[in-house]
Amino acid sequence: MNFKQIAQETLNIEANTLLEASKKIDDVFDRAVELILNSNGKLIVTGVGKSGLIGAKMAATFASTGTPSFFLHPTEALHGDLGMISKGDVVIAISYSGESEELSQILPHIKRFDIPLIGMTRDKNSTLGKYSDMVIDVVVEKEACPLNIAPTSSTTLTLALGDALAVCLMKARDFKKSDFASFHPGGSLGKQLFIKISDLMTTKNLPIISEDTKVKDAILKISEGRLGTVLIADSNNKLVALLSDGDIRRALMSEDFSIEDDVMNYATKDPMTCDNDELLASEALELIENKKIQLLVITDKEKKIKGVLHIHTLVEKGIS
Repeated sequence: MNFKQIAQETLNIEANTLLEASKKIDDVFDRAVELILNSNGKLIVTGVGKSGLIGAKMAATFASTGTPSFFLHPTEALHGDLGMISKGDVVIAISYSGESEELSQILPHIKRFDIPLIGMTRDKNSTLGKYSDMVIDVVVEKEACPLNIAPTSSTTLTLALGDALAVCLMKARDFKKSDFASFHPGGSLGKQLFIKISDLMTTKNLPIISEDTKVKDAILKISEGRLGTVLIADSNNKLVALLSDGDIRRALMSEDFSIEDDVMNYATKDPMTCDNDELLASEALELIENKKIQLLVITDKEKKIKGVLHIHTLVEKGIS
């Protein structure tokens, strides 16, 4: 049995399902986004079985990207948790058939409280479809399951549409990395999106030399500083240039090179700097990688040196 071929066929079926669905996005999707944006309450997602699992993930995505949201299981709703829904809320109910028994039982109660209901189903004429104020179509041509029974393509499509809603809401709210960081302060994600330059930059014993320093003395300073670079500053501690061990190696190729020369003969003038130590460390890493540098000098608005951030520090701290 060729499992590689089966896996490829499965992915192709689900990929084609998403591509076809993207062509069918209509005004209903726009209205759903506007409804959620204009609500003053929470976005509640509900569903049972596989739809419930997808709904729980959707709610988690909404909640972590700026839309207050939680998942409500229909069975628990029937036993008191309906009280968690209040005026101003919006409900997304998921059922591929639109006839899930547990879900159908709570729909009249949701509408009794005049709560806007967005249905995600394949059948607009189903029980869910009829109770919904608007229906986001999740119909698929076929499931990836060889029996065309197990929810595969349909759950993938539903999850992807949930992601699309979340992304639309993020863009509408101008949700930024700094906002995302406030919801993810811990773990590796928190390291990327919460830790700032000021938390990691080196501020003490910086290898700083003056403009009239000789190359031989700069080499000693590079060795002492262990950054592979020295910072060249004027009498007011304003950054003027950088001299790296790479600059010196390139200078050695010159026939008239002398270690008695002034460092400014070989230094990198007007180097890349950052005057915002509140910038996220992950953004600093992106800047370092884009500019293909090893060391980012942190200054104030007047170019006075405050510290340095080395790419090795970022990597060691798990920033990626």
